[in-house]
Amino acid sequence: MIFQQAIVSPLGPLIITSRRDLNERNIKGVREAITAIDFVAEPDALAAPSALTEQAAKQLEAYFAGQLTQFDLPLAAAGTEFQQQVWQALCTIPYGTTVSYQTIANSIAKPKAVRAVGMANSRNPIAIVIPCHRVIGANGTLTGYAGGLDKKEALLRLEGSW
Repeated sequence: MIFQQAIVSPLGPLIITSRRDLNERNIKGVREAITAIDFVAEPDALAAPSALTEQAAKQLEAYFAGQLTQFDLPLAAAGTEFQQQVWQALCTIPYGTTVSYQTIANSIAKPKAVRAVGMANSRNPIAIVIPCHRVIGANGTLTGYAGGLDKKEALLRLEGSW
């Protein structure tokens, strides 16, 4: 069963999606997990919200208000084993910190996979909570963000790292 909730953020509308009864993706007995957080131009027809999507909405609102630095939500991002490794590594980047794509590649013991790390970042289905916005170019420049570089810069400014 899929649940959805829209919120208005300082960066525009976001759609939070969760799924219940994940079966093969069941995480430590969790019956429902966040599967996507997407930037959208205009929310379309949505599925009904759930207690979890409401919790995620509250956490995102607190994050944008500068009151939350770490999310506490069950996540179930669908992706390859490599993408999962990258996304797990992203979740270890502290609030207010940036790292390079090379740093992420090194952290998953694949130092030559810098471009693949970039591709995994671009396919991150759970924006903000899996903080791919905290990854920047080796020369310190902003590079790539599925939501747009303006949103990446705004998120880094919110966190005080830009």
